[in-house]
Amino acid sequence: MKISQEEKIILLKAARQSISYLFNAKEPEQPDYKKYPLLKEKLGAFVTLTINHQLRGCIGYIIGREPLFETICSAAVHAAVNDPRFSALKKPELEKIKIEISILSEFVPIKNYDEIIIGTHGLYLDEGNGGLLLPQVATEHKMNREQFLSAICNKSGFYSEFWKERVLKIKVFTAEIFSEEETEK
Repeated sequence: MKISQEEKIILLKAARQSISYLFNAKEPEQPDYKKYPLLKEKLGAFVTLTINHQLRGCIGYIIGREPLFETICSAAVHAAVNDPRFSALKKPELEKIKIEISILSEFVPIKNYDEIIIGTHGLYLDEGNGGLLLPQVATEHKMNREQFLSAICNKSGFYSEFWKERVLKIKVFTAEIFSEEETEK
């Protein structure tokens, strides 16, 4: 999957308009699906919000059940108001947020942990409460493979070292990641 620069801009604009709509702005316009067919595909995606490079919300869908455009709009709103780690975004914060979008590839089961490539793979733990860490989490936090495995265990409700006891049901995926900061350049 390769997303064009125009599609990136459409999705970032739609994410921001979806969040702005919470504060009485206008709804995002539907894209021309004939011109941009990728936006109609059912793909998993996450929207991450930051303020001053600090996480402010991140919500997404592992599996796309709607067109990608709709998935991004929905994830943006949920990242703004439904991430349980944060209070709902306030109107004055709207101008401060930066938006990053991650469009997920298919998930591939691994047989051993050596298959995990830091900086390339995200992790999905298909056990317990389940948990997902986007590929950029490991690089942004300078994690090695062991730290990344411990983090996915924690996120899934297990203790950090649980991955050492046996090979867990982990699936890897890649993501096409783009942000407002990168498209503004």
